[in-house]
This record gives sequence, structure tokens and C-alpha cells, in this order.
Amino acid sequence: FPAAADGLGSIAIDTTQLNMSVTDPTAWATAMNNLGMVPVGLAGQQLVTDSICVPGFDPSLSMMTGITPINPMIPGMGLVPPPPPTDVPVVKEIIHCKSCTLFPPNPNLPPPSTRERPPGCKTVFVGGLPENATEEIIQEVFEQCGDITAIRKSKKNFCHIRFAEEFMVDKAIYLSGYRMRLGSSTDKKDSGRLHVDFAQARDDFYEWECKQRMLAREERHRRKMEEDRLRPPSPPAIMHYSEHEAALLAEKLKDDSKFSEAITVLLTWIERGEVNRRSANQFYSMVQSANSHVRRLMNEKAAHEQEMEQAKESFKNALTGILTQFEQIVAVFNASTRQKAWDHFSKAQRKNIDIWRKHSEELRNAHSEQLMGIRREEEMEMSDDDSGDNPTKKLRADDSALAAQAYALKEENDSLRWQLDAYRNEVELLKQEKGQLFRTEESLTKDQQLQFLQQTMQGMQQQLLSIQEELNNKKSELEQAKEEQTHTQAMLKVLQEQLKSAKELAEINGHDESQANEINVLTVALVNQDREKNSEKRSPGLKSEKEALLIGIISTFLHVHPFGANIEYLWSYMQQLDSRISANEIEMLLMRLPRMFKQEFTGVGATLEKRWKFCAFEGIKTI
Repeated sequence: FPAAADGLGSIAIDTTQLNMSVTDPTAWATAMNNLGMVPVGLAGQQLVTDSICVPGFDPSLSMMTGITPINPMIPGMGLVPPPPPTDVPVVKEIIHCKSCTLFPPNPNLPPPSTRERPPGCKTVFVGGLPENATEEIIQEVFEQCGDITAIRKSKKNFCHIRFAEEFMVDKAIYLSGYRMRLGSSTDKKDSGRLHVDFAQARDDFYEWECKQRMLAREERHRRKMEEDRLRPPSPPAIMHYSEHEAALLAEKLKDDSKFSEAITVLLTWIERGEVNRRSANQFYSMVQSANSHVRRLMNEKAAHEQEMEQAKESFKNALTGILTQFEQIVAVFNASTRQKAWDHFSKAQRKNIDIWRKHSEELRNAHSEQLMGIRREEEMEMSDDDSGDNPTKKLRADDSALAAQAYALKEENDSLRWQLDAYRNEVELLKQEKGQLFRTEESLTKDQQLQFLQQTMQGMQQQLLSIQEELNNKKSELEQAKEEQTHTQAMLKVLQEQLKSAKELAEINGHDESQANEINVLTVALVNQDREKNSEKRSPGLKSEKEALLIGIISTFLHVHPFGANIEYLWSYMQQLDSRISANEIEMLLMRLPRMFKQEFTGVGATLEKRWKFCAFEGIKTI
């Protein structure tokens, strides 16, 4: 088989093999045998070698191993080797078959064009077939590219060939441009130039979609398995409370290794509400056991603080050594910059020494600042140790066994004091419960009397305010009456003068006495009308639109409460609408309108209550 075919089928072929002369058939056959391929012209030759095909390759291998399938069309990544260099001419040779011969195209012509490869393409279009070509001849030529599943031949010298795998299409595309001749005939019907191109088939696309869906399912399954593997384990289930489980939990609370797990269960039981009068003592003993671990935790903390102090001390010592070496390096640079040594260095060397010296001084200053900060912190801690009374710091200051024993006794004393405080709190709670249960009737009556006196005092204050308001109203009415009297007297004088002038005119004109009487009646009517107007002016009016809105809301509220409502209830309702309004303002507004709102007292003794009712429907009848 030609070297160009091997260039498509094997990655190991180089340019020397592609340019190899084929004048010596023996040498060519030897080279092909060395490459593991059957030479051209021998029986059972292959059109394109299977070196690009993995022997026994199973397409479902990726499903079992989880290996991502490789696209055979990606050069250097899949089964198809990278294309040969463009500057090296590809030499195609004559291909001999049983029924026909394939002659290569002119190497100087450009390579035949192909359409864009459809996804999952397994079908090729073969055009330019000889008119006398049969399906057997076509299968003989193309079955060496791979297993053929179907051949659909047309009457117009072309056909469609569907292969079993996608990589077989690339072998068939290699034959594009070859001239095919049937036997040794020179008839035009027995020859034709082949044009092989990718074909778009629904079956190929459907299989490709199925494969992609299968790969997507595998990917989702792989991700799910990875998420399940990385997901933290679920916390263990908390058992329900029982006396047996409580006894086991009490033992676990005493064990340092199982304390974390046991304290979680205890917290869950308490939050679930398992504590009652029957189990209170058992829970108290478990809480007491949890409290006993406080001393252990404080000792562990003291040990860790001691380790931290040792680590700080070692870090400070190491930092001091580093700072000393920095000082020595800076001293070397300072000595180098003196006149005796500086003059012997070149200009570039002086520049480098100057840069190194500045850099070393910056690092030296930074480390010195850090060391000074550590020392300041130690001084502050020492001052806190002198002024404070923290037992853990005293324990670190005094390493003797006597100090440790005193600290242990202090911790035990604190624990006993906490227990005593807990017992005292329980006793106080029991006393309070007993005091609430056995409360005497005398205290109840005293509270009722005190409440009644407070209500009576509030009522007297309200009555005093109402009397003052009535007194002010009476004063204003008196002033208005005086003004009305003066105005009426003036009107009477004017009317009398008009009456006299009218009588004189009547006598002059000779009118009778009936006309004079009509004039008197008209005068009296005018006086009455003027009095009615003055009375309307005298009635108290609304000061603002806000008061009108308040009267409307209060009227609606009291109308739906036929038995009335006290001023506190009414004020709490109005507070939801306007938080700036006060109860005194509402009561003053109700007292100004006695024909719309009236006040009544209900109850006897301690239940005496003052209520306001809406009476506008009754008051309008009296106007």
C-alpha cells in the first residue's frame, strides 16, 4: 500500500518514508513489512491499514471505565494521526483490486474539497462512479476501509455507503480524487473519477445523539458519585429520652472522650422539652456532670496558653538571632562604604552595595519594630498580671506545687458556690410558687380597694376638668349674650326710627291702619330672624378639620358599641390611627358635644366604670 496511506494510518511515519522511491519493489515490500503492513499488489492487501484502529476496540469501554470518549477527528488527540506537514508533498500510488484498478490523482493538483463533517458521521457520498460499476465492485473497493452496513446505489453514477464506525469514514475520504477503471477496458462507461465526501444521514445523527445522551448520563452519574463521596456524613440520629438512655448518657458525660457526643444529646433533649417535674432531678444531675468539666477545660486552656508562651519565647529568641545577623550585615555594608574600601570599588559595584545596604537596613528596621512590639505586649501582659486576679495567670506566675493546689481548691470552691447558688434559686422559685398558690383574700381585697380608690380619684379629676370647661363655656356664653343684647338694642332703635318714618309716610299718603299693622308684623319678624342668627353664632363650632374627623371616627366607633366604651378603650383605638392624640384631648372633645355624646356610670363598688355613649339620634329631636 502507498506511503501516503500509511501517513494517514500511522503516527510513526516521517517525511523520509513519505518521499521514499517505489522504483525498487523489493525494497518497498521490505519497508512495508517492517511497518507491519501488507505490501501493495499482494493478495489480501488492505486499502488503509488498521494501525490507526485499536485492535479489539470496544466503543462501550468508556461506559465501564469512566474514560471520556475520544473524538477520532481531533488530530493528535483521537485515533486519527496529525496531518502530514503541508510542505511535504503527499504521494499516492496505484491501488489494484480484483475487478478494478484505482489510479491516483495528479499530485500537483489541490486536494479535493469536502463539506463540513456532520456530528457522528458514518455515511459517505461517493460520486463519479463508472456507469458499469455494480454494488459488488463498490463493496470490494470500500470494504477494505471497514465494515459496511449498507450501500444505497443510484442510477446516476453515485451511491451512499454507511460504515459501522466513524473512523472508517476517514479511510474512505482518502480515496477521493482517484480514477477508477473496471478491468482493462478503455470504455468511458468503465471509468470514472471518484469524489468521496461526508454525507448527512438521519440514522447517524440519531445514533450520535443517543451516544451524547449516554455520555451525559454517565457524566451526571459520575458527578453525583463524586458529590456523594465529598458530602460530609450526616450527624448521628438523637435517640428519644427514656430513663435507661438518661442513665447511659449520665455515664457518658463523665467520660472525657465521649463528652462532646453526650453534651449534644443532652442539649437536644432539653430543647425538645423533655424536662418535667418527674425528670428534673435526673436532668439536674446531668447538668451538674457537664459543669464538672469546666475545671478540666480550664486546665487544658492553661496548658495550651503555656505552650503558646513557650512558642512565643522561641519565636522571640529566633527573631533576636535574625536581628543580630541583620545588624552584622548592615555593619559590613557600612564598613564597605567608608573611604578606605569605597574608593577601590567600581561604579557598578558601588551602586549594588548601596542598594543592598538600603534593603538590609529596611529589613533590619522592620524586624526590630516587630521585636519591640512583642516586648511591649509582654510588658502589658506583665502589668495585667500584677493588677488582675485571674487564677490562670497566677498559676503561670507561680510554678510551685503549693500554688497549683491552691488553684485546685479555689476551683472546687467556685464549683460548690455555683451549686449553692443553684439551690438558692430553686428555693426562691419554690417560695414564689407557694406564695402565689396560698395568697390570702386580704391582699386581694386591699388590691381591689386600692384600684377602686385610684379609679375614683381619676373620676374626680375628670369631673373637675369638666366643671372648669363648663365654667369657661358659661363665661363665653355670658359675653356673647351681652354682645347680643347691645346689638339687639341698637337694632330696636333703628327699627323704631324706621317705624316712625313709615307711620308718618302712611299718614301723609292717607293709608289705613292695616298697613301700619303689617309694618309692625314685618318688624317683629325681622327681630326674631336676627335673634335666630345670633343664637346660631352663639353655638360652639368646630375649630379645625381634624376635630371633625375625630368626631366622625368616634361616632362610628361608639355607634357599634351600643353599651358604651370607657375613655381608655377609645383612646387605645385612636392611638392606632394617630399616635399623637391623648386621652385628655378626646375626653374634652366629647364633653364639648353633650347632645352627641353622653357619659354614664356602670357597675357597683370596685367594678364602677365610666362609659361614653353615642346619643346624636336622641339629641337631634331636642333641637
